[in-house]
Amino acid sequence: MIYLIEYDRPPRRTLLFKTFEDTGLQDARQERLQIELDLNRRGLLMQHEVLLLQARDEKGLRRTHDRYFENLPDEAGLPLVAAD
Repeated sequence: MIYLIEYDRPPRRTLLFKTFEDTGLQDARQERLQIELDLNRRGLLMQHEVLLLQARDEKGLRRTHDRYFENLPDEAGLPLVAAD
């Protein structure tokens, strides 16, 4: 699975958590780019992290990157699987 995450550093809050099947890597990259371009236009790129992570499952991701799950609001979309 591929995980697209947008994380707001100062409040330590995950704003977006979206999953893609491994075959959706290009879609995940394109969505990441669009988010980064939007954040750059708004002057927020240095305040946010936008990242793609790959893991066998969410459990493994939670074990290695737990900070992205600490303040995950319902509207962040956990989990969302993108259609291929």
